[in-house]
Amino acid sequence: MALGWVLKPLALASTLALSTLGVLSRKYKRARFYYHLTLYICTLGAASFWGVVVSILATVAGQRLNINYLVARSFYLACSPAVGITFDVEGEEHLTGLLTARGGKEQSAVLVGNHQSFLDILYLGRIFPKRAAIMAKRELKYTPLLGQFMSLSGAVFVNRSNRTDAMAALQAAGDDMKKKGVSLWVFPEGTRSSSAEPTLLPFKKGAFHLAVEAQVPIVPVVVENYHRLFDGRTRFDCGTLKIKVLPPISTIGLSSEDVTKLSEDTREKMLSTLKEISAPSPSALSSLSGNQAQPEVIESEKAVEKEDEEKKDESIHLDIEKPPIVQDGLRRRQTDEMTNTSKSSKNGGDSTEDEMDDDAVLLRRPKASASSSASAST
Repeated sequence: MALGWVLKPLALASTLALSTLGVLSRKYKRARFYYHLTLYICTLGAASFWGVVVSILATVAGQRLNINYLVARSFYLACSPAVGITFDVEGEEHLTGLLTARGGKEQSAVLVGNHQSFLDILYLGRIFPKRAAIMAKRELKYTPLLGQFMSLSGAVFVNRSNRTDAMAALQAAGDDMKKKGVSLWVFPEGTRSSSAEPTLLPFKKGAFHLAVEAQVPIVPVVVENYHRLFDGRTRFDCGTLKIKVLPPISTIGLSSEDVTKLSEDTREKMLSTLKEISAPSPSALSSLSGNQAQPEVIESEKAVEKEDEEKKDESIHLDIEKPPIVQDGLRRRQTDEMTNTSKSSKNGGDSTEDEMDDDAVLLRRPKASASSSASAST
């Protein structure tokens, strides 16, 4: 009874606070951030508790290898509408196809994805495949509810501070992959990038050593840079994000000597895809807005560059009249070239510096010969 007197006011106050945040979130960015963050964390906590229940039931039902799939989908179905973030997925057949890749039997794989923030759990909820486990740092094993769920679902915990223990864990994971046809999800960057730009941190090689050791393919998964929706500090907005699953990369016939190149090639493919599917970064938008402020200047520059290309061509071109602003640019350029040529002849040689003329066209002058440099120095 006494406990009820404490819990009821607490529940009422929490509901009132959350409702107030919900109303304010429609108008204020800061309120929207805290409102969505609260919903996300609460849903994540509920999913962790639900994960423990599912782990027990699925183990009894002989579905232990699908625990992560069931809990991930449950989390996504509950959290996505709450925070207003959905995903468009391209290439999902590369994940579902693993279930029948070996003549109708399961094919193990190492799944690698880019890691931006703790919001990545939401995109995992959308695309996490069946018969797959997660590789995580050992510290998560002791997190209340989440640690218990991950342990029951077959997560591979790696002790980053002890190389011997880490290699032993990877070896055990490789054996499981061979025997049971289980895939393993890894974030090869090792930590969150948290960047406003579409970029990737250097990859750690553990996942690639594992793939080569087990002779299983690598399946890269890329989610676009979502800093425009979530920055971890002030912004948590609604929107749709893109996920692209790339075709599997075979490791058949590769050895430990090939791991470095394998990791670098995979990173290049993922980085190229990340830039391809991501919305323009803040710096790109800033540059674009700056360029749009002077459209006439840009058109003038393009016209001047085109004129240069026409001069290099030996074929005959029609003399088409240019707009006044382009004519002015060409006249200034011709005047500058004549002046620079005159100065160069007086100095006994060409300049070795790059110069920017009045029309913002970069002029790279040829380097002086050895004899002219010697004469200039004397």
